[in-house]
Formats: sequence, structure tokens, C-alpha cells
Amino acid sequence: MSQIDKTPIYNLKAVVQETGLKADTLRAWERRYGVPAPQRTDSGHRLYSQHDIEVLKWLIERQDEGMSISRAIDLLHRFEDEGRDLFESVAAPGTQRAIETRPAAPKLDQPILSEAGTIQQMRTAWVDACLSFDEFRAEQLLSQAFALFPAEIVCIELIQHGLHEIGEGWYAGRVTVQQEHFASALAIRRMEALLASTPAPTRPGRILVGCPPEEEHTFVPLLLSLLLRRRGWDVVYLGANVPLRSLEATLATVRPNLVVLTAQQLYTAAGLMEMAELLLKERVPVAFGGLVFTEIPDLHQSLPGYYLGDKLEGAIAEVEHVMTSLKPLPAQHQIGYDYREALEHFRVRQVLIDADIWQQMMDKMPNRLLATANLNFGRAILAALTLGNMNFLDADIEWVEGLLVNHHQMPADALDEYLEAYYDASLRNLDQRGAVVIEWLSRLLGKQLPSPLQRERSAAKRA
Repeated sequence: MSQIDKTPIYNLKAVVQETGLKADTLRAWERRYGVPAPQRTDSGHRLYSQHDIEVLKWLIERQDEGMSISRAIDLLHRFEDEGRDLFESVAAPGTQRAIETRPAAPKLDQPILSEAGTIQQMRTAWVDACLSFDEFRAEQLLSQAFALFPAEIVCIELIQHGLHEIGEGWYAGRVTVQQEHFASALAIRRMEALLASTPAPTRPGRILVGCPPEEEHTFVPLLLSLLLRRRGWDVVYLGANVPLRSLEATLATVRPNLVVLTAQQLYTAAGLMEMAELLLKERVPVAFGGLVFTEIPDLHQSLPGYYLGDKLEGAIAEVEHVMTSLKPLPAQHQIGYDYREALEHFRVRQVLIDADIWQQMMDKMPNRLLATANLNFGRAILAALTLGNMNFLDADIEWVEGLLVNHHQMPADALDEYLEAYYDASLRNLDQRGAVVIEWLSRLLGKQLPSPLQRERSAAKRA
């Protein structure tokens, strides 16, 4: 297989049929990782080789074994740098694999602790009950699980992981928003009941837990509050969408020793940073975490405070560690002047960019989809500028693409055309102050940076 043909002869549709990957996934991998790297016809259509197809199949196999796509791409590049044959590096049956894989999850039949089965089996049954809107069955399963297993195990292994599974189904379009809301409501109702029944605190110090503005995902901070209370801490839980303007008044009333905030998406992480900066000025320690920080590993360096990591169990230990020192912590990475300038410039010109895109796309895309795309993409750019790194959008853009395709039936070709329109509108409506935005869009679309802007950016970097 080391002599696989590299002649580009297959179109995008053929690759989709051969690999089972969606067209938007292929384009996202190409933009974000440079893999695959198809040739282009004179009319701009992608052409792939048999070698490209085999590489994609290899990446899919690594994902099936538990690797994230980013780790699989890193491994691919490592093999290439070392001059190793990619396809011979996967061992034949009966031999040890030459790749790193995540430890296999425990089998569902091991250990069996009761007639109800393992916690994994009960999670599967609970998810099925939620998707069937069977409230009685879902509540019965939770009651049975809490009777058989420690509360911490049920909360994390059954409820949290079950909600994550349902959330992934919603994102992929397999689960309706009504099913997702039904499961979330049941889970939150159970968490709130458990939180209300916790005993009085036994440890000194007070912890304030909540979500930044526009963050509506409350399960993680609610669960974090519950687990901390069960360990004796005095926790005040504020819930979703805490307004920035009222934070100072809340601090004066609650007088917390530590504030814990969670964000799940890039634009709410930007709101979290504003909160963290305010808390730093008030000399109040802050700790933070959430899904977006797991998906973008360097993101936490832009925020002042203590990063809680990507595991809930580790987050509890980190909170308890912070409570022993209670020192405010500045951000590891300071936001550059070019980003602060670009943020203000983009805010002023965003309405012009949106109007420009409407003119370009109004006859090519339904108004509802165009409004949704402008909202999500503009909000993501503002967040990346606030956080000081446009590259943070590389992960977020893939999520936005999937959202538009899976939930708003936006054709993948229309999405590519929309991104081209956004690039053209940005060139017409942003000047040198918006260079970081144009530079990122150029890289996203594989375009050469315009010559005047290239010269100015080079001079700014030298200065």
C-alpha cells in the first residue's frame, strides 16, 4: 500500500461516497488541519487522489479507536516527518499496534453490581427513556441508580455523560431540541433537589458559582455546586446568564472567597473573561472551566484566574487547592494592542459587513439562514477578538458549520459561498485596524493576503 496512486482524479462526491464522511467535515478538516490537500481544477473544484482517500480512511480508523481528530492528524504528521510508511505503521492482526490509543472503556458486563446492571447500562436505559419522553421510567431509573451507587458516580457517569450523549445527538441532528430540553429539565430538577437537601457547610470560606452573560448551560455549574456542598463547602449557586453589571452588587452582598464560572461556547468564554477581569480588579480570586476550554487547549491562558481542567473530578480538587491560597491570578497571555484596536473597529463596521453580505447573498440563500449565519459568525469573530487570538475560531468555525448544516439545512456549497462573501465584505469595509480579521479569513479560505495589507502587517510585526 506504500505505492498508492497520488494522481488527483476523484471529485468531492466520490470521496464522500467512499469514506462516509460529510462534505462539510472534509472541508473543515482541510481548512483547519490542511488534510486532505486536494488539487483544484481551473474552475475551482476539488480533486482527490486514491492516496487522499486512504489517508482519510486511516484517520477514521484512529477516531474509531478513540483518538480525537487533532491527535490523529498530529500522529499523521509525525509519521510523515519521520519518513515512516503510514499504512505499514498499522500492525497486521495478531501484532502490537504502533500507534497510541486511549484505554478501552470498561465492558458493560463488568462489573455487574446488581440486577439493574452497571452504571453504563443504566445510563443507556435512562437516555432511551428521555428520548421516548418517558418521565416515569427516567425518574425510576435515577432513583434506582442513587439507591445502588454513590451520588457522585450517578451524577457524573449516568446523568452528565447521558446528557453529553443526548447533546451530541442533537448537534448531529439525530435528537430533537424537545428531546434535549426534556432530558435537561429532568436532570436539572434532580440536581436542584439534591442541592437543596445537602447539610449545612462545615468548612470555612464561601464559594460563588455561576455562568457568564448569555451562558444558558447550567448543568455543569449546578453539579459542581452539589459536589462541593457534599464536601462541606459553603456554596452560593447563581445559575445561568449572570449579568456583568450586577456582579459588583452581588460580590458586596455575598462576599465570596472564590468565584467559579463556566462557559461552554467561545462567545460566552469572552463574557467570562470580562467577568474575570472585573474580579481581578476587585481582588477576588476566580476559577473557571467548561467545554470550550477543553476544545481549545490554549484558550485558558487568555483569562485571569485558575483553570479547573477538563475533568469534573479534577476541578473539585483544584477548587479546594485554590481555597487554601486565595490569591488572584492574572492571565498568562496579555491581549495585544492590535486585537483591542481590531475589536473596536469590527464592532463599528460589523453592521456594514452584514449589509454587504446581504447584498451579495440575498438571492442565493434564504433570509432566515443568512440572518442565522451572520449572527453566529459575527458573534464568533467578536469573541475571538475579545480573547486575543483569531486562531481560537478554528475550532469554533467547525461547530458553527455543523450547526448550520445539521439544523438549518444550509447546503455545504452555500456555506463556502457565504464565507467567500464574508471575506469580500471584510476587505471592502475594514481597514488596517481590522487586519487580524482579514488575515484569518485569508488563511481560512486559502487566499493570498492582499499586497498592501501584507506589507502593513509585516511592518507592524517588525515594529
